[in-house]
Amino acid sequence: MALMNPNKALWEKGDFTEIAAVMRESGEVLVKSLGLTPPLQVLDLGCGDGTTAVPLAQLGADVVGIDIARNLVEAGNKRAAEAGLSRLRFQEGDACHLEGVDDHSFDLTLSVFGAMFAPKPFDVAREMVRVTKPGGRIVMGNWIPNDLTSFVSQLLKISSWFTPPPPEGFVSPMTWGMESHLVERFGRAGVPRENISMVKDTFYFISPDISPSEFIESFRQFYGPTMNAFEAAQKEGKAEELNRQLVESANAQNKSSDGSTSIPATFLRVTVSL
Repeated sequence: MALMNPNKALWEKGDFTEIAAVMRESGEVLVKSLGLTPPLQVLDLGCGDGTTAVPLAQLGADVVGIDIARNLVEAGNKRAAEAGLSRLRFQEGDACHLEGVDDHSFDLTLSVFGAMFAPKPFDVAREMVRVTKPGGRIVMGNWIPNDLTSFVSQLLKISSWFTPPPPEGFVSPMTWGMESHLVERFGRAGVPRENISMVKDTFYFISPDISPSEFIESFRQFYGPTMNAFEAAQKEGKAEELNRQLVESANAQNKSSDGSTSIPATFLRVTVSL
């Protein structure tokens, strides 16, 4: 029997739709900032349940959302149907090998905190270039390693202190937030350095209904990497220490003063022109 792709197991483990609920507003803002003019063929890679794919389709683009997690694909197709978005469809797929996706299919390939988690980054860059039309563009939103202004960077860093070391050959997803790695990966896919631009941007986790500690609890229950960290910490009797550090980080970065959650997270916005 074939082994399940470990990334598939990771992202199907929890229920990322619960996390995505506090990302909707920023997803819409990001899509608006792209300045799109339909008609347009768009691929949203590592799309989850449609935080950026849904607003893309609402703008009038024809959108294909691809994600490795079956539960998120099903949730995305349900959202599309409920919103009456006939131009949007979700399907399962691996960012390292976009099987069944033709060369030069899309005007825009977008991946916001998605493809960066795939295990073979050079394959990911090659595939994104392959499926994007000449004259089109690739836009990525990637978390930045060791960035004190990025809540997610801190969350993943704290979590890593409580988990066993990764297997040999593991490439950290956070390397997608580093210029040298981006230039090397897209360079090997045939993109010259001058066609790659990078700028820091800010994403907000926003919820008027939950506190930062409840926000962390949702990561504990539904976000695969954090779930794994808590399971490992529990075995060492350190789960509450992990929780304390994460809540402390969330409270420190929360911009809301009324007990609700508004946490900014810096990320690297990458644009590749083909």
